[in-house]
Formats: sequence, structure tokens, C-alpha cells
Amino acid sequence: MLDINELTEICSGLECKIIPECPLNNYVTFRTGGNCRALISMNSPESAVEILNYLRSRNIKYFVLGNGSNVIPADEGFDGVIILMKSDFSGITVTGNRITCQSGALLSTVCTSAQKAGLSGMENLYGIPGTVGGALYMNAGAYGTEISDVIVSAGYIDSTGSIRTIDRTEMDLSYRHSIFSGKNLLITSVTFELTDGEPEEIRRKMSECLNKRQSRQPLEFASAGSTFKRPQGSYASLLIEQCGLKGLTYGGAQVSEKHSGFVINKGGATCSDVLTLCRKIQETVREKTGYSLELEPIILK
Repeated sequence: MLDINELTEICSGLECKIIPECPLNNYVTFRTGGNCRALISMNSPESAVEILNYLRSRNIKYFVLGNGSNVIPADEGFDGVIILMKSDFSGITVTGNRITCQSGALLSTVCTSAQKAGLSGMENLYGIPGTVGGALYMNAGAYGTEISDVIVSAGYIDSTGSIRTIDRTEMDLSYRHSIFSGKNLLITSVTFELTDGEPEEIRRKMSECLNKRQSRQPLEFASAGSTFKRPQGSYASLLIEQCGLKGLTYGGAQVSEKHSGFVINKGGATCSDVLTLCRKIQETVREKTGYSLELEPIILK
């Protein structure tokens, strides 16, 4: 059972910010969802260990959240504690051709740090709206590059509260999957290995990548990015468009008219709106094409 006063006192001693009954719509890019019991912003691996040990010892449900770009909270909220790994846990260090960053660092900020250091390999990842911890969790990727192409190792807190290091070869990396997927482990740091390059050429490639995103994706609307994983043998956006579903709307949720692979929040969308619309898309695509589409965002409930 959660004792919010006791948890607040622990956070105070660790100098971690805590927000009781925190509205989750302020912490996810889809801008929807109810409250969690408490949100705690982590500031060090040691603080994270202490908070996790406390929650686990009392069987209190928790969820690790970065930038919230691939998470849609339920309308009724989350009956547990959110462990926020973001701005208070976002240090970046460049050593030679390696970049080591805390898991709350934004992926785009890391890409910019690499560019300034004349390190190439992350250009296509620029503009992905997540933290490096979240990017590793799902092996994020874009335009032919995935986290698996540049990662060397990561630090994490295991189920016993120990801080461990894992090598890339042990991460079970595949399309939108890592060894961390679906597990309540907490990624604390990520190390990338890149190659030497010319800063201005790297900047040019990053700008091209960002322009491509802005021209093709509905970035002017709240969303959780690509709504469905790529099915083997085709593309979700292509199937959705072939089925005549572009622009389909339910409540405040809509299949983007700019990119049919995105379900967007047109204004006032609820999680229920999104799930109802997604079920309709899945049913129609299955009936008309035989393909089964799998949701990419995590539904937090």
C-alpha cells in the first residue's frame, strides 16, 4: 500500500522531485490520460535504486517513463508510481569516438552533441522525440538506422536493485525490441560508438533528416509517433491507406491525413478514442488484406 507521506519524505532526503496525483497528459506526447498516484523525477542511479527498492518491498506498482513519446496512459490513470527519467537525469559525456549519456537525455540532444564533436552515425535518429533510455528499450530507429547500429553498452538496475552493465551482444536487439522490452528494469546509461566525420556535413545530414520528418509526418499534432509496427512484407501506412482509412476519425482521434501511419490527437482525444479507432483500423486491415497490425505505443493502465 502506498503511503504518500512516507514516499515524499524519502524523496525529500534524496532531493528528488515528487508530484502526488500527477496528471499524465502533461508527460506524454499524445497529451491524454488520467493521473498517476505519484510521479518522481530521478536525479541519480543511487536515488533510483533506493526508490525502486522501496516500491518493490511494498509491492507498489511502478512504470519507468522517459519523454512519453511512445506511451498512451489510460483515461482512468495509473494506480501506481511513475519513475521519470528525463531532465534531472540527462548528463552527456564525449570521450574519443564514444558518447555516454544518462538515460533521461533526449536522443536529439545526444545527436547534436555527436555533431558538435564531429562524430557520425546518429544523423538519421535526429528528431526522434524520445530519451535514449526509451530509444534503447524499443530499439528505436528511422530511415535505415536503429539504436542497435550504434550502441556499445548500457547500465541498468536489475530486479534485485543492483546496478549492472550489459554489452550490446547481450541485448537481444531486433525490430522494436530489446532485452528490456516488457520488463520493469531501469536503464540508467547508454554508450554509443560512432565514427569520425565533418561537423558541417553531419549537420547537413541532420537537417535533411529533420526536413524529411517535418514534410512527411503530422508533427503539428500531438501523437505517439508511428501507431503500428511494420508488418512483415508490407508497411502499416500503406495498408491503412489502401483500405481507405486515411482521415478516419473517432472522437478526438484521427488517422492523419498527412501520414496514415499516425493516429493523432485532433483535440480532446481520450485513450478510449484512440483504442476504439485503432481496433477499427486493425479489423478493417485484417478483413481486407489479411495483415494483422500490432500497436507500437504502450498503453499504460
